[in-house]
Amino acid sequence: MKTRSPLKRWFFTGLILLVPLMVTFYIFMSVVSSMDNLIRLIPYAWQPDQLLGFHIPGLGVLFTLAIVLLTGMLGTSFIGRWVVGTGESVLDRIPLVRSVYGALKSVLETVLRDNQDSFRRVVLIEYPRAGSYALGFVSGTGHGEIQQATKENVLTVFVPTAPNPTSGFLLYVPEKDTIALTMTVEDGMKCVISAGVITPNWTPPAQ
Repeated sequence: MKTRSPLKRWFFTGLILLVPLMVTFYIFMSVVSSMDNLIRLIPYAWQPDQLLGFHIPGLGVLFTLAIVLLTGMLGTSFIGRWVVGTGESVLDRIPLVRSVYGALKSVLETVLRDNQDSFRRVVLIEYPRAGSYALGFVSGTGHGEIQQATKENVLTVFVPTAPNPTSGFLLYVPEKDTIALTMTVEDGMKCVISAGVITPNWTPPAQ
């Protein structure tokens, strides 16, 4: 049986270890750099570089967080809610802007809402035929008309396509027809992105 040479094994091991670190570092530094550029919105004389006499990398992150927190604080006040409602009513009259803004807001509200079911469970469903299974992520439960039409307790399951999990399709599946898995959402995503090459470790439950 042919075995892989040590040099080849070391090379691939090095790639597996270094590439994720390098990509993560590059994305992190790009985000920090973009946030640092937001400081330019401050009047020139008040910019930290001018006041301190030297540049502090990453200060834009704190600036961005401050803006987000301040916006959130104002948005929860009575006046802030009125301003947001008025602004959204204006945006709702602009066709293209309405579609983009509405879609982004809906996605963020779904992902960030305090709901224990949202993208926190991984299940298997029989798809596309009996005897074969697809990995899915529970994003909620059926409500309203969907619940009434199906007459069953259904789960909202997002089934991503491999290796690109940003695309996929939405299924409403009776909870009794799903198989709950113990793997985390992160491990499930790794499985999808790697097209099944990476399988999370699993320890059988004690008898």
